[in-house]
Amino acid sequence: MTIELTRWQMTSPNHPMECSTVDFDPSTLAAGRVLVEVAGCGVCHTDLGFLYDGVRTRHELPLTLGHEISGHVVAAGAGAESLVGAAVVVPAVLPCGTCDACRRGRGAVCAAQFFPGNDDHGGFASHVIVPSEGLCRVDEGALAASGVGLASLSVLADAVTTAYQAILNAGLAAGDLAVFVGAGGVGSFGVQLAHALGARVVAIDVDAARLEVLAQHGADLTIHSTGDIRAVKKQVRDWAKAQGLPPTGWKIFETSGHPAGQELAYELLNYDAHLAVVGYTREKVSIRLSNLMAFDATARGTWGCLPEHYPAVVDHVLSGRVHVAPFIEARPMAELNETFEALHRHELKRRPVMIP
Repeated sequence: MTIELTRWQMTSPNHPMECSTVDFDPSTLAAGRVLVEVAGCGVCHTDLGFLYDGVRTRHELPLTLGHEISGHVVAAGAGAESLVGAAVVVPAVLPCGTCDACRRGRGAVCAAQFFPGNDDHGGFASHVIVPSEGLCRVDEGALAASGVGLASLSVLADAVTTAYQAILNAGLAAGDLAVFVGAGGVGSFGVQLAHALGARVVAIDVDAARLEVLAQHGADLTIHSTGDIRAVKKQVRDWAKAQGLPPTGWKIFETSGHPAGQELAYELLNYDAHLAVVGYTREKVSIRLSNLMAFDATARGTWGCLPEHYPAVVDHVLSGRVHVAPFIEARPMAELNETFEALHRHELKRRPVMIP
């Protein structure tokens, strides 16, 4: 018995993705691999980088992009049979779990990690083949009770969990000041997570409409940035003082993926601050690196989220502490090319989730 797999494949940069089908025999699945029927796949800034900005995939083209995946396991290779039928979120970064980096808790730099839509075919498809190790099972009873659809959970695979990993890396605690520069796909969820963990949260963005939404979802202060770094820094400092928050030790999250946002985030550094670099741009930014020394501050990047943290994030969403629906929009997978083009033109305000 075979299953027809439909895939939208990138064949070359700056070229529309092409839809194709292939017959797949589930009995040929390798040990430790599963076949997931895709419920939804979110579109990430990284996907745009692959298609439009010259970012190279590790797997040769043609390749199906998409690394924010949720769905049901419909077939499994040896050793993974217990997962058949399970609702799952597929982590965007799946470490091997056995190498030296993984044993040291540094799965983010695992050389054998699996990144769907980069190392092999991803989730802009009807089905995707992924490793079974590290998949996050979702309790369908809790899912039904929450009113959140499985497709909507696809964005947990990167946008929500990467923000969570950055928060963990920063050591954010209740009562801390968290500043998010960029209130888009990752920043909007980071704001909510920081708020859920008891931090006081500032959201900064160039889009006033995004800030309006976040004012109702965890942001204690929103700042519409017009490019005046000095003015933004003063506004954050004055507000923190008025709230009785410490003038040092801020947790600053760069989630814009834009050079201006990265420059602003760096300039917000103060004594004992932590700068989490989460956004990505290929453009260079000019900064005075010695500020890290002078402020005894820390800067750290975040690459994905370790699979062991996914259940906590799922709980935040299903319990209603973090809301997904106001920040995403469902679109038919057949409109994938049109969606990429609209995102490239900066026309969409919400993160698209493609539905097969």
